[in-house]
Amino acid sequence: MTRYAFFKDDRKATYLNSKGADLPLISPIRADVLDRARSYRLGRLRDQMQSADVDALLLYDPINIRYAFDSSNMQVWTAHNAIRYALILNGGPAILFEFKGCAHLANGLPGVDEVRTAISYIYMSHGDKAEIFLRDWAVEITDLLHQYGTQKPRLAADTLELNAVHQLTKLGVSVVNGTEITELSRAIKSPDEIELMRWTIRVCEAGLARVYEHSVPGVTERELWAHLHFENARSGGDWLETKLLTSGPNTNPWYSECSDREVKRGEMISLDTDMIGPYGYCADLSRSWVCGYEPMNDTQKRLYLTALTQIEHNVALIKPGVSFLEFNEKSWRIPAKHVEYRYSLAAHGVGMADEWPVVPLHIDWSERVTSGTFEPGMMLCVESLIAEKGTESIKLETQVLVTAAGAERLDSFPWESI
Repeated sequence: MTRYAFFKDDRKATYLNSKGADLPLISPIRADVLDRARSYRLGRLRDQMQSADVDALLLYDPINIRYAFDSSNMQVWTAHNAIRYALILNGGPAILFEFKGCAHLANGLPGVDEVRTAISYIYMSHGDKAEIFLRDWAVEITDLLHQYGTQKPRLAADTLELNAVHQLTKLGVSVVNGTEITELSRAIKSPDEIELMRWTIRVCEAGLARVYEHSVPGVTERELWAHLHFENARSGGDWLETKLLTSGPNTNPWYSECSDREVKRGEMISLDTDMIGPYGYCADLSRSWVCGYEPMNDTQKRLYLTALTQIEHNVALIKPGVSFLEFNEKSWRIPAKHVEYRYSLAAHGVGMADEWPVVPLHIDWSERVTSGTFEPGMMLCVESLIAEKGTESIKLETQVLVTAAGAERLDSFPWESI
């Protein structure tokens, strides 16, 4: 008997690389596909800047910088330290302000017109002298805006510390929220982006298969979660956004993080990958299965089938031109006994991370929900969380592409056979 003999359906094939061995997955995607995706993404940002009538877009969010330039450098660290940024000038160059000593990381990136050394103005870097560096930073940004814009420039920024906004304002710069620009840009994927995302999902499913293989009695939740990290890291991925893998009683209520609890035979294991994988794209899949490859008990079967019904019903509603409101009105209705244990939404956008739009469940719908319609090229995650008092939670989620014909599922890791 091989180590994969207990795999159901096609999980074994998901686990292995093209040579049939347990090795890192090597991307088969050609360089021209990546270059076209890079050009498309920067073009999307420039188009949205033009529509928003701004002179420039300032990016600090490392995911937005990755989207604009495909430039990656200490992304988790720079997400909470304002030390690396980019400035895209409307009608002018796209400039990457890189951490000192890291200019070489932008070599070969076609969207980067110039690399400058970033000026850090945060307290961690300079303490009580930080204000001096803040002024230097603001003067450099303002001079660039004057050079390529107007004397009263309008600058969009995705995330900016309050003192930085004040300093730019003193220099005559009008600072506006740039997140609408970045979210709308990222919402519609090109065919090349979709090809990159298919590969990320492939790597994620290999990670799921590895977690499945090790789902035996006595393993801890953290050990299982580490297998997804391992597969992602060795196959060129970046990080996991959450630690949502729990078992048995830890699954209900949802949102507990993985722990050192040992999983028992027959208990449900439920997880949400939230994986930022190869090429910086997100594979956001959820699955639930039984530890030890035991058949589900009657309660587990009933809950699982209920969750799968919700997923399949809501996926079938997604078509181009369908408004979020119409989707809500026709969406699957959660039985009363599951309402208290429901998930926070029905669907959300996904690209280089979770993205706009967020479409709530019918129970949580209000006039404050974002307006909009499903459009071809949108990538969405459709979710379900089903539980009731005293039971485990079943968490399911699939990733779909909006096409002219409707929603195409991009993940193929199998649902459980019941």
